[in-house]
Amino acid sequence: MFNWLKNLFRLNNRVVNLNSPTFLEWLGIDPDTPKDKISEATYFACMKIMAESIGKLPLKMYQYTDKGIIKSDKSDLYNVFKLRPNPYMTSATFWSTVEMNRNHYGNAYIWLRYQGPRLQDLWIIPSEDTSILIDDAGILGTKDNIWYRYSDRHTGKIYTFSCNEVMHFKTSMTFDGLVGMPVRDILKSTVDGALESQNFMNNLYKTGLTGKAVLEYTGDLDKDSKDRLVKGFEEFANGSKNAGKIIPVPLGMKLVPLNIKLTDSQFFELKKYTALQIAAAFGIKPNQINDYEKSSYASAEAQNLAFYVDTLLYPLKQYEEEITYKSLSSQMINQGYFFKFNVSVILRADIKSQMEALSKGVNNAIYTPNEARSYLDLPAKEGGDELVMNGNYIPITMVGEQYTSQKGGDK
Repeated sequence: MFNWLKNLFRLNNRVVNLNSPTFLEWLGIDPDTPKDKISEATYFACMKIMAESIGKLPLKMYQYTDKGIIKSDKSDLYNVFKLRPNPYMTSATFWSTVEMNRNHYGNAYIWLRYQGPRLQDLWIIPSEDTSILIDDAGILGTKDNIWYRYSDRHTGKIYTFSCNEVMHFKTSMTFDGLVGMPVRDILKSTVDGALESQNFMNNLYKTGLTGKAVLEYTGDLDKDSKDRLVKGFEEFANGSKNAGKIIPVPLGMKLVPLNIKLTDSQFFELKKYTALQIAAAFGIKPNQINDYEKSSYASAEAQNLAFYVDTLLYPLKQYEEEITYKSLSSQMINQGYFFKFNVSVILRADIKSQMEALSKGVNNAIYTPNEARSYLDLPAKEGGDELVMNGNYIPITMVGEQYTSQKGGDK
């Protein structure tokens, strides 16, 4: 299996250029990704928002204890996920690339490379060249086990990974729970329509925002004469540099423009509707693609909260469950260890609301002063690890006893 990784650096007895398509493929960035889909503005914006939203969330390791949930930095395992999944990717780049593959191809695969019992690094397997096998006959070992088969398009070799070696993330659109459907396939007709509208606009710009025209003339011309005549008119009429200039028309001929009014065909309304459809399929809010026409949010905090609950919560839960189950041993899971993304970075309010919330948390013994300071990236202070609260508070079972009259000498 290690020979598969060596092909990352050496292919056909030659060193692979770091900027070559081969190297990019091994990093999970396929240079043959259909550019026509990515070039559609709304599709690109939605892919970018989803990838960057996952990439900017810190991945934390926690443990359930008798004293509650505490942060953990158990062994070197946490550093692989937190700092550098592999020598060529930061954590932010790695997880945003995984999310990009998950949405575009429907499935994202990560190979967990171990050196003995120690997790050494993580590698993204090209999604387009990976297939899922169910060994119901026990040919590869355990019966009814899931295997992942990667076909190297350059060497022709096939590599097989067991389900315990691969973390698999899929879209929510799946009918068997094993293979996810790509967003681009579900939205194929919609995205194709958006691309056609953009091509139409591009051609309109190239012709100086002028539409087609009808050339009226008397007589009969052969094909070559017609072609020369049309070419001559196009040289004067087409192009933004000739827009607004006078077009010479020979005697006996008449150039009649065909007015194309985009407002009559509701071109821009349809274009906006298509963009909203694409964004809705991703779970992206209209305000995130710069459509503030019907924005009903009072603050950025409310917008981020809605995006987290409606869109990010499902993929984050899938990431956390898969990472915890595949990367931690059964012993560590039984000891209460688990991975979780820190979503507070996208749910932070404005400074005024943040200070009010932290003050209430400290005054009501929910946060210690040092815990509140850590949210503001401030250093801890001596004596700040003790919970404090108002001394006038009493247990609910004692409410009213302060008003009970007492006789002298009674306690």
